[in-house]
Amino acid sequence: MCPGERGKRRRPGAASRTALAVRRSPPRGSLDPEDATRGRTRRWSGVSDTTGAPPTPTAPGPKAGAGAAARPGRPPLLSFALASLMEEVQAHSGAIYLLAAGEPVLEIAVTAGLPRAFVAPWERVGLSTPIPVAEAVRERRLVWVGGEEEMARRYPRISVVLPYPFALAAVPVATADTVYGALYVTWPGSHPTVLSDRERTELTAAADRLAKRLARSARQQRPLRAEPDLPAAPPSGVAGTMGTVEAARMVGRLPYGLISLDLHGRIAFANSAAADLLGVQVADLLGTQPWVSVPWLNDPMYEDRYRAALISQHVTSFVALKPPGDWLSFRMYPSTTGLTTRISRARAVAEMVGALPRADAVPGSRLVTISQLLSLAGALTEAVGVQDVVQLVADEVAPAVGSQALVILGSRGGRLHVLGQRGYDDPRTVERFDGLPLAERTPGTHVLNTGVPAFFESKQQLERLYPGRDDTPDGFAAWAYLPLIASGRPVGTCVLAYAEPHVFPADERAVLTSLGGLIAQALERALLYDAKNQLAHGLQAALLPHSLTPPPGIEAAARYLPAMHGMEIGGDFYDLVPTRPLAAAVIGDVQGHNVTAAGLMGQIRTGVRAFTTVGQAPEEVMRSTNRLLIDSGADLFASCLYLRLDPERGRAVMARAGHPPPLLRRPDGRVRVLDLAGGPLLGIDAEATYPTTEVSLAPGSVLALYTDGLVESPGVDIEDALVDLGELLAENGGQPLDKLADTLVRHSAAAQERVDDVAVLLLRACPDG
Repeated sequence: MCPGERGKRRRPGAASRTALAVRRSPPRGSLDPEDATRGRTRRWSGVSDTTGAPPTPTAPGPKAGAGAAARPGRPPLLSFALASLMEEVQAHSGAIYLLAAGEPVLEIAVTAGLPRAFVAPWERVGLSTPIPVAEAVRERRLVWVGGEEEMARRYPRISVVLPYPFALAAVPVATADTVYGALYVTWPGSHPTVLSDRERTELTAAADRLAKRLARSARQQRPLRAEPDLPAAPPSGVAGTMGTVEAARMVGRLPYGLISLDLHGRIAFANSAAADLLGVQVADLLGTQPWVSVPWLNDPMYEDRYRAALISQHVTSFVALKPPGDWLSFRMYPSTTGLTTRISRARAVAEMVGALPRADAVPGSRLVTISQLLSLAGALTEAVGVQDVVQLVADEVAPAVGSQALVILGSRGGRLHVLGQRGYDDPRTVERFDGLPLAERTPGTHVLNTGVPAFFESKQQLERLYPGRDDTPDGFAAWAYLPLIASGRPVGTCVLAYAEPHVFPADERAVLTSLGGLIAQALERALLYDAKNQLAHGLQAALLPHSLTPPPGIEAAARYLPAMHGMEIGGDFYDLVPTRPLAAAVIGDVQGHNVTAAGLMGQIRTGVRAFTTVGQAPEEVMRSTNRLLIDSGADLFASCLYLRLDPERGRAVMARAGHPPPLLRRPDGRVRVLDLAGGPLLGIDAEATYPTTEVSLAPGSVLALYTDGLVESPGVDIEDALVDLGELLAENGGQPLDKLADTLVRHSAAAQERVDDVAVLLLRACPDG
């Protein structure tokens, strides 16, 4: 008897048959080819966990893996422990994860009850992954998920791939000071939504026993070899399937088709009626999956139904069109060893039950297939801002689920706020909910406060539960209210409205709940992005001058454009300091376009203003600013161009620190690049000097100062870019400065692509100066 049976006899079941298969240790040649490809040895380790932080690998422990036979003469420890546990709690499937050596990663060591392909996306997962087994290890506790709606709400990543009714429990495999991994088991959808005390006790006891055995193996330095997975072996041959030859003959005389599928979906038996209905010879069906051997069944929806039947252990049916116009009905009867599928003409079935096949059973009309869900999940990851999320839900999610209108509500400051809506003819209908306190009794606040979605199939149903709802009619007849929960906190509510009364069956509710989880994650990222973007714009606006106050005889205009990638904040800056008797102008570029660069830019601009105000000469201002940057301890460099303006004498004295040379447009329209003396970038050499150059600034002249983002772009020669900029300045230099500034940034190829920030400062000597 299995360890822990304590002398009592158990009812034989799937797990007992699995345990028997483990004891027999099938020979290597009998392994499934899919399992054989995983016949490699892995090294596992336990981890110390004394601080409560996510565990990290320590000393090497036992070896394990999937797909190879156990070492001869030694019991398959993991397989035996998993099979025994499944028998104790009458579970349907399960798996054991062990921590990989040297990294915080869980890997499946052995599975039982279902093909490993069902859990392929989670065969190797990080400890921070939001799935039950990782959570069980992180928090050192049993994690229980009572059904598909709870799975969709708490773990939408799993529900997207497996949107079926089943219950799951995950338990850490750990001693007092070392975590070795975790195990999980699942039950069909008929399992109660609450885990019984007996089941909880059996689960934790089994995990403790396994942890002690792994600890003993580690102390004794006995490596644990890879073990085969334990899906029950399907019967082979007609006699094995039907019991007797006469029973097989009886099945052959039935007017409808019968096929038997193993756990991997392969056909182990098919009668002649099934072959006739499918249009494929029996010999061509055996050993194949129906969605592979039957061309018109090659649709993800049909494989999805097979998975749904196996995982939920519920009878599952669908209708498929056999070209050119024959509708066939498929009804799947699952067990722990596979599926028996009955095939008949849909018309005959309709006549027998007095009703036509349900419309939602027709391929293409099902709510959302797995492939659609994955596509929608991928699309939601591309949404950047909140309005992107609203638009994406309106364009892709709402049509996929048959909704005609939607509202996205956000939660902030204890109130609901309308983030966006589509499909409502009168926006005032939605605006009434803006600013609604979360304490108010409405469907939107209720689902957000409880985290439980609400579905209203008719207007009468909604108004019966919320009598005040008839004061705000919206013209729709059914609604789905989905709580948007991300990172464990509510971020809003998604309301989907339907033009006609709409029934929400269990599978549709699970899919909608899963979509709510995906929308919540996208909305959380979008809200964070918008907040950062708003912060960036506010910071940039605070660091740059709100207006320019040029001295008498000088006109000025400026433009700033952030890079198109990143936080839309950068280190480019400009300023005009109206000191007397001589004013000063400066433009510069701190390395990078992020908050650090912007903060350093603010320090440089403030320093330049201070040094100018105390009367330092241009070369001294540059030296002082250079020392300021070096003394700040920043690892960033900055280019800078500083000039002292003397409009009365028509002169400008300039000092340059690694900055692009300015352009000067003379009154006659000719443009030249000013070749200025200068020094290195600011922040490199504390002893650097910055010689000055005096430039004539005749009345009507235009001086164009800019940062390299205006002229530098990938694949464009800097000399060619300067020539193009000079031609723009020559042709448009007579325009008002504001218009000229717009022209320069609008027609510059580099400014259009904006891989870097762009700053432009234009100065014109007034003709009447």
